[in-house]
Amino acid sequence: MEVAKQFGDVVVVAPDRPQSGMGHAITIGKPLRLNAVHLFGDIEVYQCNGTPVDCVKLGVDKILHKKPDFCFSGVNHGSNSSINVIYSGTMSAAMEASIEGIPAAGFSYLDYAFEADFSLSKQVIHTIIDALIHKKLPNKALYNINIPNVPLDKFKGIKICRQANAKWKENFIERIDPHGKKYYWLTGEFVNLDKGKDTDVWALQHHYASVVPVQYDLTDYKTLKKH
Repeated sequence: MEVAKQFGDVVVVAPDRPQSGMGHAITIGKPLRLNAVHLFGDIEVYQCNGTPVDCVKLGVDKILHKKPDFCFSGVNHGSNSSINVIYSGTMSAAMEASIEGIPAAGFSYLDYAFEADFSLSKQVIHTIIDALIHKKLPNKALYNINIPNVPLDKFKGIKICRQANAKWKENFIERIDPHGKKYYWLTGEFVNLDKGKDTDVWALQHHYASVVPVQYDLTDYKTLKKH
């Protein structure tokens, strides 16, 4: 937001609580609420009790009443590289905008700390937004941007990448609640199965910010051609 407002008028619509792992969920079983809040000076800000995707849908339909020039989602705390793009609420908000014909980008910073230093993120985001607004982008343009957690003097630049082939090796810790019933905590480790040097995971490990063009069309065109 602080960076985006340097390029034009900004309207913020955001969930009223953390939404990690929400993916492309939408709210259909309870009423949605929008409340105007005054947090950032003269910037128009709304909080919503729904999901990130709900925020985009309501923002376009009930607040702006039109399609904005761009939709920028984030900055998310933590990585949305590789397979994480599927689970990410941050990226699903950007993807929903793309579905609606709005060029979009989701930004993630590999630092989970509440008091994270966003100096590098601001620099990267400024560079990318400046590049995007000066390009003639298709309406469905969608980018997944991840920024490494490194000191400014260790940062190597921005790389256009492909999504790495990686996955979560999951484990559920089983425990017993005070009533004697079982419950589970999801844990796991991220496993990179991709040795390529053109991936988002490689770029981040080597102190680059990664930019991956993505799409919501999940058709496997290689297999389709074989039928």
